[in-house]
Amino acid sequence: MTDPASDASTHRVADLARIVGEALAHASADSGPEDAVEVRAITDAMVRLLIGTPLHSDGKLTIVSLAVEARLRRNKLTHKHIGLKDLFYALVKARGHSPEPVSEATRARSRKQQEDLARVRAERDDLRSQAQLLARVVQVLEIENHRLKETNAALEQQLAAREGVPDLASRRESHR
Repeated sequence: MTDPASDASTHRVADLARIVGEALAHASADSGPEDAVEVRAITDAMVRLLIGTPLHSDGKLTIVSLAVEARLRRNKLTHKHIGLKDLFYALVKARGHSPEPVSEATRARSRKQQEDLARVRAERDDLRSQAQLLARVVQVLEIENHRLKETNAALEQQLAAREGVPDLASRRESHR
């Protein structure tokens, strides 16, 4: 069980990372939207690592894990966003303790969930393509049905026109 004071400290550090990240993202928006997106990704990754809920990394409080968590190359932190790297190290130091590393069971569960998600998405895509195919089949059948109805109506008109004319062939056979 974690210490409530430690949790409060962790959340204060995470809140600080979030505030600084928003300020940096706003400031970097002038240099280009790509920089703002990178800053936002890095600060969001910082917050996830600092509170111990990584999504894409092993959860260690290192620059490598931060880069993986932000889904950026490490050199973005070591060469381009040096201020964020320094901020991360300062926040880790101020935090005072490291989170528990992500257990193998948790990683296995995460992998299984990702595989299940990929399977469900593939099934969804397959069902979507089947539904589109069935819609095309229904459309073709509706057109075919319409044509058959038109043909049937024309044949009924021809039959009605014949009813007014006596059938001489059947009369000949009856007189023989």
